Amino acid sequence: MSMATSTDPRTAEPHTADSHDLIRVHGARENNLKDVSVALPKRRLTVFTGVSGSGKSSLVFDTVAAESQRLINETYSAFVQGFMPTLARPEVDVLDGLTTVITVDQQRMGADPRSTVGTATDANAMLRILFSRLGTPHIGSPKAFSFNVASISGAGAVTVQRAGQTVKERRSFSITGGMCPRCEGRGTVTDLDLTQLYDASKSLTEGAITVPGYKGGGWNSRLYAESGFFDPDKPISTFSEQELHDFLHREPTRMKIAGINMTYEGLIPRIQKSMLAKDREGMQPHIREFVDRAVTFTACPDCDGTRLNEGARSSKIRGISIADACAMQISDLAAWVRDLDEPSVAPLLEALGETLDSFVEIGLGYLSLDRPAGTLSGGEAQRTKMIRHLGSSLTDVTYVFDEPTTGLHPHDIQRMNDLLLRLRDKGNTVLVVEHKPEVIAIADHVVDLGPGAGSAGGTVCFEGTVDGLRTSGTITGRHFDDRAALKKTVREPTGALEIRGASTHNLREVDVDVPLGVLTVVTGVAGSGKSSLVHGSIPAGAGVVSIDQTPIRGSRRSNPATYTGLLEPIRKAFAKANGVKPALFSANSEGACPTCNGAGVVYTDLAMMAGVATTCEECDGKRFEASVLDYHLGGRDISEVLAMSVTEAEEFFGAGDAHIPAAHRILRRLADVGLGYLTIGQPLTTLSGGERQRLKLATHMADKGGVYVLDEPTAGLHLADVEQLLGLLDRLVDSGKSVIVVEHHQAVMAHADWIIDLGPGAGHDGGRVVFEGTPADLVRARRTVTAEHLAAYVGA
Repeated sequence: MSMATSTDPRTAEPHTADSHDLIRVHGARENNLKDVSVALPKRRLTVFTGVSGSGKSSLVFDTVAAESQRLINETYSAFVQGFMPTLARPEVDVLDGLTTVITVDQQRMGADPRSTVGTATDANAMLRILFSRLGTPHIGSPKAFSFNVASISGAGAVTVQRAGQTVKERRSFSITGGMCPRCEGRGTVTDLDLTQLYDASKSLTEGAITVPGYKGGGWNSRLYAESGFFDPDKPISTFSEQELHDFLHREPTRMKIAGINMTYEGLIPRIQKSMLAKDREGMQPHIREFVDRAVTFTACPDCDGTRLNEGARSSKIRGISIADACAMQISDLAAWVRDLDEPSVAPLLEALGETLDSFVEIGLGYLSLDRPAGTLSGGEAQRTKMIRHLGSSLTDVTYVFDEPTTGLHPHDIQRMNDLLLRLRDKGNTVLVVEHKPEVIAIADHVVDLGPGAGSAGGTVCFEGTVDGLRTSGTITGRHFDDRAALKKTVREPTGALEIRGASTHNLREVDVDVPLGVLTVVTGVAGSGKSSLVHGSIPAGAGVVSIDQTPIRGSRRSNPATYTGLLEPIRKAFAKANGVKPALFSANSEGACPTCNGAGVVYTDLAMMAGVATTCEECDGKRFEASVLDYHLGGRDISEVLAMSVTEAEEFFGAGDAHIPAAHRILRRLADVGLGYLTIGQPLTTLSGGERQRLKLATHMADKGGVYVLDEPTAGLHLADVEQLLGLLDRLVDSGKSVIVVEHHQAVMAHADWIIDLGPGAGHDGGRVVFEGTPADLVRARRTVTAEHLAAYVGA
């Protein structure tokens, strides 16, 4: 590709410095890449396409971006590197022409309850300075407006050396923070339902405590029964006031039980420390179920959910407190900041205004700064991370994006395209992993990986222009101009799920009937209230299977077999066939290779240098000790079974000596969602985003329920895979299920039996049902933004 170059006036020849116009990758072998070699033009927009699992992320993130980051880290001293994450050099022969990489991925923001949109983007930091300078009454420094800083004070004697003498002086200090003392800056307080903690009609000896882990005479129950503070044979309902206080609220007290030193503590603070202090998503399922049942989270009555104490809320600028400002829709807050004409803080107002305008420009103007960061979807989190890069003066940087259109309505994709082109036109290299044809169409250069996924992928099928891709004959080229047609006939509903007065987040007392027994698609621009309507009004449980966008958590020891529960029936079948314990067939339990502890590799830590992982010589990477591999089922040992693909395993466990119906059912569901090529023992850390999404879908398909609620199931799916997903949704509906899908993809809309369109805009401009009916009626009416885009898509 030709690039603009300057000439040296002395020789009239192109300057040597301008010849470095390509990022060259030669012999990349990360994950499933098979000696991939590409030349990526700098200062251009390159889009990487291919089916989910074909190696796009391995090439862009794990090779190009990872090596750039590693080389930058190496410029720091060994001392500084010791505090940084160590990165190994990617498996690649040559990487040439790299520039500094800024990665904007889809990793969800941390679920820490103290993290909000404002704290994650520095907008809160600027607001705090603004209120500390202009707020009346003046209450203190910016810390006085932070819900993460508590107010503390103290006094005492200090010893100082002065003029050769030791002098004692009295000193005092105080810090004025903004944290609400009751909820400690979380905005919510927890109330425990005591009836879920114990059965008051029983005594402790009879097992009155119903908390998981406190039954059956274990140490937790003995601590209370043998404490001596109350009679263990007496029903809790007959406890005196003091006995009940000791049982529920007593402060930590050291004591001996059965000759062992232990700390006694009231049941409520003990549960709060051991269970409620953890992130809900990290809990074991039975603990999570108990917490959901026993704990209610309500807005803090002292701060009304604002997280700030009375002092921070009392200081105002033009009648607006910092709590009011953070609760405003960002587009409104941007207008309020622009109206403040204060020369003394002009640079601050300009910087804050630019940050808030960036939110609006990127399509997130409907958020508020007090929105918890953990509640953002993957697409919203990614766009929030983009905020800090939009106004950057840096040039000749490589920006790497992972499906930036995830969660975007077709109406918003054009805006995202403009942003990508703007970054390129400033002189930056933009690399985008993407499936949407609207984004692929604006590329200067396309790299199509495939032809399949997993071991069937990892090669470059096409490299060139968009027009060349269309005629290339690759799977992406063939499906590039695919358009799903509107259904000629739609299914008739068998009933309706009535939603009345829905008011979660921005919904405005919405009344709508969601038809059952059909495929219903809920759509609308980002921020219009789709997820609020579906997840807020159709709670999971009671026959409802809800599959949201929360990512799969898993370590290198987790794999599709462990995640889906497939390994359980396989282990039992191996144990039964060989007359041994099932635990022997787990690489995380008794069967693990003693040298590598079942990891398959041995790690050598080299301090500030990248650690080295070498295949375990004892088990040759099979993860099991040698004696376990002597046991067979259907002629295969456990390591050979885990090395099978889903398709092979489905055939293996479907008939013959190894016939296991429970395992076969799980494998058939994995094949149904298009994961037939995955190895069942492959670490979850090596799966792509789209593969994880479908793995989760396959797992939840086993849940018993009549209503399935899916949140953007096309996220991370290639054009060819969307067709397979539509077939899966059809099979679910035809089997008697009701399927409700929150989706932006026009192919899913066109395939629906019923559409509920929310809008007309985002935030306070949305929250209303603007259309409900069949896709054909929506296209005919053309009253909404969705209707215009769907009509253009189907060519109506």
